Amino acid sequence: MTTLPSLWPLAGIAIVVIGFGLRANPLAVVVLAAFGSGLGAGLSVAEVVAALGKAFNQNRYVSVPWLALPVIGLMERAGLQEQARRVIASARAATAARILILYLGLRQITAALGLTQIAGHAQTVRPLLAPMVEAAAERDNPAITEDERHKVKAMAAATDNVGIFFGEDIFIAIASILLIKGFLEGAGIIVQPLQLSVWAIPTAIAAFAVHGLRLWRMGRASGKAG
Repeated sequence: MTTLPSLWPLAGIAIVVIGFGLRANPLAVVVLAAFGSGLGAGLSVAEVVAALGKAFNQNRYVSVPWLALPVIGLMERAGLQEQARRVIASARAATAARILILYLGLRQITAALGLTQIAGHAQTVRPLLAPMVEAAAERDNPAITEDERHKVKAMAAATDNVGIFFGEDIFIAIASILLIKGFLEGAGIIVQPLQLSVWAIPTAIAAFAVHGLRLWRMGRASGKAG
């Protein structure tokens, strides 16, 4: 009789879904999810902390924003955001929805090619994308409220998240593919990385369609269809 694998290690996924659904602090949710999956897999608290420390020490992704921050600060001081706003304000065809749909497509394509670091919140969304879509929304709706302004900027950040999350799994040499392969092999399911990459394509297309529809509806709501 085949023994079914334990589902407790997947507790972290449920914690992430519930935490984000309740709009809790993202950092706290992710850390709690790590502990949930670790404890569910039979690790002790010390082992979970050690695993987090090892991942941080090996990848050092947290230090990347500190390298980009001075450059972004200098560009913003030189008027990068104002220039981006000025360009979009003069381009009547560039609506907020169209800009974000185009960025979503580019983000997914570049992530699928393994170019995950050429865009992102620090490098692109804050200094360029958010000011551009905000300027387009202001031009198309001069009576825009503060809540609507925040929603447009939040959509810019969400678009980057959707693009990178569902695009990177198409690239065969990405950490998430290796993680999925290792987990499935632990459950006795043997798959090749190429198979996972190929089956990530329909998911990426579906994500583009769903989020693209959300962006189009946002444009319709503002009185300017994307």
